[in-house]
Amino acid sequence: MPVAPVHLIVGEEELITERTRRAILDAIRAELPGGAELEITTLRASELDGPVLIDATSPSLFGEDRVVVVTHTELAGKEPVDLLLRTCRDVAPGIHLIIQHTGAGRQKAMLPKLRKLAEVHAADPLKSAARPGWVTNEFRSHGVRPTPDVVHALLEGVGSDLRELASAVSQLVSDTDGDVTVAAVRAYHEGVAEVSGFDIADLAVTGQTARAVASTRRALQLGMHPVALTTALSMKVAGIARLYSTRTTNWNAMAGSVGMPPWLAEKTSKVARRWSGDAVSQAVILMAELDAEVKGQGGNPEYAIENAVRRISELAG
Repeated sequence: MPVAPVHLIVGEEELITERTRRAILDAIRAELPGGAELEITTLRASELDGPVLIDATSPSLFGEDRVVVVTHTELAGKEPVDLLLRTCRDVAPGIHLIIQHTGAGRQKAMLPKLRKLAEVHAADPLKSAARPGWVTNEFRSHGVRPTPDVVHALLEGVGSDLRELASAVSQLVSDTDGDVTVAAVRAYHEGVAEVSGFDIADLAVTGQTARAVASTRRALQLGMHPVALTTALSMKVAGIARLYSTRTTNWNAMAGSVGMPPWLAEKTSKVARRWSGDAVSQAVILMAELDAEVKGQGGNPEYAIENAVRRISELAG
């Protein structure tokens, strides 16, 4: 059955929204002839106007299929919403629309109209009774069949955030080669409770997202200042920026030029080799922004450092 031209993802759970969007894109790509490109444009609903939407949803001159992803539809004004609804009623061949809506906001009233025009996908937050089944399925997607006590221990340790649960499952499967036990889950979280700022930075720059974020939250709860965490993270990122393109075995000679003792230069280099130049550039910019935020030029410093730890870890991944 062909992929529908219009898709509506409704709900506030970001991870489910992201995965649903990815599945729709994969289904569209599967219909394309071999080697064909899929052009994807992402637009914020509040920024839509006639020319922008017409340009994005017009067939390509080169015959390439197009996908237009429209986000934050719940926050859009009346005119963008009317434009979007008109577009959904008459979608050109080769064009697909993916519309994201939390289900709330001032444009909640548009949902009944959109539902009539689109294939609807739910992205609601999971109720507590559904979380064990979700975690079990997450393990199974990695080829692991967890026992109920493992699932319970993970939920008890991580909580209800699906992104953190997914990251924790992935990390545990990787760390244990699939032999995930209650003892492994508890050891994972005991390690989280006792880490320092530099331990958190190590977790972040090696892509261990769930542990890095959980450790950050625990450290902040225990009174660690966001500036101290920022300093540790910035030092790690700076070291990676200096060493990601370095290829040497003479660390005694290299150490002076990068401002590190030989053992630390060697350790940092092993991590830095996993990073791309683009990821390093993004991380350096992020650290500059974070430094300003935690020193009073932004919003909530604790949120800023947690968000930075997550983003650095994702760049490392």
